[in-house]
Amino acid sequence: MSYVRIWLHCVWATKNRVPLLTKEKKEIVIEHIKQNAKLKSIYLDSLNGHTGHLHCIISLGPDQSISKVMQLIKGESSFWINKNKIIETPFEWADEYFAVSVSESQIQKVRSYISGQEEHHKQKSWEEEYSEFITSFGFERLQG
Repeated sequence: MSYVRIWLHCVWATKNRVPLLTKEKKEIVIEHIKQNAKLKSIYLDSLNGHTGHLHCIISLGPDQSISKVMQLIKGESSFWINKNKIIETPFEWADEYFAVSVSESQIQKVRSYISGQEEHHKQKSWEEEYSEFITSFGFERLQG
């Protein structure tokens, strides 16, 4: 048996960052994603977000890739949201997502950050948070 612990902080938004996830709808979507992740053997440690995006911490298994796990989470949940008419208009997640590794020593800090999303976004907009992610993790250097 292989023992693997690869923590990832992943963030993805609604298409065009439209704030479609009211508190009630967000809770429904989050509960569904948690149940689906369990069925697909995706270890989902934390999951929360705000009206236009979600954050999660996952631990990749030895045979899982980031792209496959994100496809399973985003693709299936988008299909389920539309099938069950959770959102009144056709729903899509944006194509892109963030995924950064998290060290064991920082995992509790990231869990707290994710659980405090409602409070966090009273102080900072999604656009500010997005910009900080791009800068903090050096993604602008990767864009050519």
